[in-house]
This record gives sequence, C-alpha cells and structure tokens, in this order.
Amino acid sequence: MRLLRIFSMVIVPIFATALFIFPLKAGEDDQAPERIVFLGDSLTAGYGLDPGNAYPAVLEEMLRERGKAAKVINAGLSGDTSAGGLRRVDWILRKPVDTFVLALGANDALRGQPPEATKENLRGIIDKVRARQPRARILLAGMLAPPNMGEAYAEEFAGLYKALAREKGVERIPFLLEDVAGREALNLPDGIHPNVRGHKVIARNLLPFFLGLDKGNDGNVAPAQQGDGADEKSGHGKVAD
Repeated sequence: MRLLRIFSMVIVPIFATALFIFPLKAGEDDQAPERIVFLGDSLTAGYGLDPGNAYPAVLEEMLRERGKAAKVINAGLSGDTSAGGLRRVDWILRKPVDTFVLALGANDALRGQPPEATKENLRGIIDKVRARQPRARILLAGMLAPPNMGEAYAEEFAGLYKALAREKGVERIPFLLEDVAGREALNLPDGIHPNVRGHKVIARNLLPFFLGLDKGNDGNVAPAQQGDGADEKSGHGKVAD
C-alpha cells in the first residue's frame, strides 16, 4: 500500500508533467506515412542533379506541404532497362510498399529492344510486386520511343503500356515526361535528362495520382503550371540513357 501511495505521489505527476512538456502531436501515432517506391532509370534517379532535386524527392515534399504523410523511395538507377528492373525488384520489395510506381522502358526503346520483350519484363515486375506486396497499389508510367526509331516502332512501343495496364488492371501514367520532353529550358544540355525545373514539372504532374484528384480522361495527369516551362515549345525528344 505504501508503494502505491509513493507511485501516486511521485511517478504519476512526473508522467503528467512530461505529457504537458512533450505533448503528442495529433495523428502522430495513428497515421504512418505512405511508402511510395519509384523503380526507374536515370530519369527517376535524377541524372546530373542532387538526389534531393529528383522528382521522387520533390514529390514527397509537395505531398507533405499538402498534409499527406509520405515516404518516397527513389529506386532509380541510371542506365537501367526493364530487364534490369526485373532482376533487382526482389531486393526492393524486401520492405513494405504501399504504392509502387514502375517507370522503366526508356532505355529499352533507345536500344531498339522489341516492344514485346519490354512488355514481358514489365509484366514480370508487376507480377512480382503482387506476389510479394499483394496490397500495394501499382502505377505504370508510360514512355515514348525516340523519333529516329521509326513511326511503326514508336507506335508499338507507346501502345504496350496502355495494353499492359489494361491487362494487369493497374493505373497508368500516360507519359512520365509530359510537358518536359523536348523543352530545352526544362532539360540538361544533353537534351535528354530533365533539369531541376523539369523534375518539378514531373512531380507536379504526378500529384493528382497521390492526392485523389481528377486526372482527366484515360488517366491523363493535370497539366503543369505556367512558370515551369509548360508554355514552351513541346516535342517528345529523346529518351534516357
């Protein structure tokens, strides 16, 4: 009984004081951040830039500014292909994933790989994600082939993303570099990789997919805001290395 009185007189007041000085923040314990993984190539890795300027990091900052708790993991690797992504996705899936964004294929097109082979690799990645992380939401980011590959190849390559998204029942981002590709002011001097401004446009275009906003017809993302180069001359340009 004496110990109980000591506890009541000493321990409880100390605990109450600690709560007063260090109060729990609202939602701190009941809202774990959404874990978003981007599997991609140099376009995702932020080639030539500080990692903090790559669009996955910019997207995380934009989401937090809008009150959405998110942890974005950048699994971009310069030079990666759909085959490379298929080989390394198991390692990436070791930790929990809430949303998985598949942004590969640009280097496949640059190398002239048959679109059907790219499609098969991307299908394999989606299947692995579903097997390892069955509750994960999957988004497939579309890519375009460079003009020098010819019209027939470009059409077949662009079509594989729409067909695969429909086949596997995943959401589709029509073109990762929408409003960025071919715009000199939004790319590095190589004309291939987005610069800091370009990555901001990509991140802004992706926001609707993570904030539950209207993405337009057929999954189209919202257009970039003026002031980020969205009003400059457009073109599909080249693809990543």
